[in-house]
Amino acid sequence: MWMRILQLVRWTLCVMLLGAGGIWAQAPALNLAHKPAQQAPAFVRVDLAGRKVRLKDYRGKVVLLNFWATWCAPCQVELPRFAEWQKMYGTQELQVLAISMDDNAEPVRRTARRMHLDFPIVMGDAELGEEYGGVLGLPVTYLIDRDGRVVDRFKGETNLRMLEIEVKKVLDHE
Repeated sequence: MWMRILQLVRWTLCVMLLGAGGIWAQAPALNLAHKPAQQAPAFVRVDLAGRKVRLKDYRGKVVLLNFWATWCAPCQVELPRFAEWQKMYGTQELQVLAISMDDNAEPVRRTARRMHLDFPIVMGDAELGEEYGGVLGLPVTYLIDRDGRVVDRFKGETNLRMLEIEVKKVLDHE
């Protein structure tokens, strides 16, 4: 029962943060508006299948890096679309990587099976979130170019049509 209550509190906080967009503006972040693209912070994690996932191994591909959680309602909308994009644009060298900010891998595994997610999913933590400028609300998605530079950041519930347009631009640019 306490786990259910904790999930409800987390979901409520996620919704509150989405509605209060100004909270994100106060968070430290990779400032993409006035600077050239910055290198994406490197990481090595183990995915749900036990394989090592190294961000640097995806150089030469466009990476859609998504921070999410099972209790985040907007995340539940985005993830199936990202799975579609992996199938549609994978041959153009798109790679979706998902970082779950859940505390336990089991609900993440269940969600991945239920949604038929076929891209690597690793478990994240506060340290990795901080390396990416602070992941205070979910979802947060980074678009990383073929050279490993973060070219865009999408916070909160995102217009998926606009995000797909940006993905296509980066895929076509290279």
